[in-house]
Amino acid sequence: MPGSSDRASSRVVVIGAGIGGLTAAALLAHRGYSVLVVDQAIVPGGCASTFKRQGFTFDVGATQVAGLEPGGIHHRIFSELDIELPPATPCDPACAVYLPGETTPIHVWRDPEQWRAERQRQFPGSEPFWQLLADLFRYSWAFQSRDPVLPPRNLWDFWQLTKAVRPDTLLTLPHTFSTVGDALRGYRLTDDRRLRTFLDLQLKLYSQVDAESTALLYAATALGVSQAPYGLSHLEGSMQALSDRLVMALERDGGRLLMRHTVEQICTLSGTVTGVVIRDQKTGRVWTEPADQIVANVTVQNLMLLLGDQAPNSYQQRVEKLPPASGAFVIYLGVDQSAIPPNCPPHLQFLYDYDGAIGENNSLFVSVSRPGDGRAPVGKATIIASSFTETSIWWDGENEGTGEAQQRYERLKQQYTDAAIARLSQFFHLTQETLLVVEAGTPCTFARYTGRDRGIVGGIGQRVPTFGPFGFANRTPIQGLWLVGDSTHPGEGTAGVSYSALTAVRQIAAS
Repeated sequence: MPGSSDRASSRVVVIGAGIGGLTAAALLAHRGYSVLVVDQAIVPGGCASTFKRQGFTFDVGATQVAGLEPGGIHHRIFSELDIELPPATPCDPACAVYLPGETTPIHVWRDPEQWRAERQRQFPGSEPFWQLLADLFRYSWAFQSRDPVLPPRNLWDFWQLTKAVRPDTLLTLPHTFSTVGDALRGYRLTDDRRLRTFLDLQLKLYSQVDAESTALLYAATALGVSQAPYGLSHLEGSMQALSDRLVMALERDGGRLLMRHTVEQICTLSGTVTGVVIRDQKTGRVWTEPADQIVANVTVQNLMLLLGDQAPNSYQQRVEKLPPASGAFVIYLGVDQSAIPPNCPPHLQFLYDYDGAIGENNSLFVSVSRPGDGRAPVGKATIIASSFTETSIWWDGENEGTGEAQQRYERLKQQYTDAAIARLSQFFHLTQETLLVVEAGTPCTFARYTGRDRGIVGGIGQRVPTFGPFGFANRTPIQGLWLVGDSTHPGEGTAGVSYSALTAVRQIAAS
């Protein structure tokens, strides 16, 4: 393991100032490495950043956070960095889910016993299935808390994995290749349309795929983390508070952050990184920044673009075989407080038609600000509603240009905006008087502002072939090149990408 002088002379370039990249950068700087973070956006935070319109503050993508509790990933990282966690309010319920034609939601309560009573009432006869999930969550969470490296790629990784295994970990092995759909069949619950639809809606948020395809072990954690002593939280101010504190720690410990700078290429020699080509967006200046280690907080698709013909063939082929990733259409509304129903939960999920797909405005995940949480002026509120969408329909003719293709893009964007407002008006009181600000984001918007290839969101999908032990490792085939973010274990969300960053930092320190 390198000494302090070795670390100080080791040059690390982090590509991307999302939460994963900032976490890795701040931890490395705190441990004595020379760190430079480069991002093409205006503000740090990636999909957990914010923007402002007419006094309203909107979270770009992520609207809730896990891992703030003692022992949680953010608590651990912020404790090591010796900085305070941002103020937050627990989400209780974590979500209120409305199924088609129903006016009473399914509340995902924070209290375990309250949630048990809710699901028994909503889904009679399903408790053995939920008990299986609870057991798998308990075993998997204990295993994960011991910091295994998944998937392992060398002897040190295997050693960390071996140290994390306990007898109860072995109880998860029979379910390694199972999906949630398999478990539903095992408990003869496949005909329970309400249960399956609820699971499809929730898992699409966390795993990018439905219950039939989601790996059972991943689903157990995704569905179990909402209950105490864990739980989801709503940050005061905005999600930007998370990245602001990480930037503060990075710069305090000597790290540097360059915004509005684009990494155009990763440079290698004989299978080892040597540096990156950077372009200053303001001046157009291009230079090569040398690096001993590169941490790429990008999608695995973006990593291939950065490597170009330097990408190992087998790695490139694996990326090309991935199923198409989802994009998101997001509508950001600034409203008068009178538009919000009394006692409105902070997060809601709607499905409007059982026969329609989850996405394309047939389903909406909605986040609502709370009075005094810093997102809206007094007497006002924000509503953020997102829906999954295929990226291909938004990129006809590379719609960022002019002419007929651009006109088609604008018409499609307006159609989605109108449809989303019409759907939301069934629950919220949206009128010309209460609706004050309307902004919309498409995959093209996300590609422009986050740099993610085709504007995809949420990672690669937590199917059996791509989750945990079968997913993409932090350690790439190129020496000194590390991948963090939602393409790697344990997946999407600020907690997931932060864990991937911590794992990469541990591997770099041990290399």
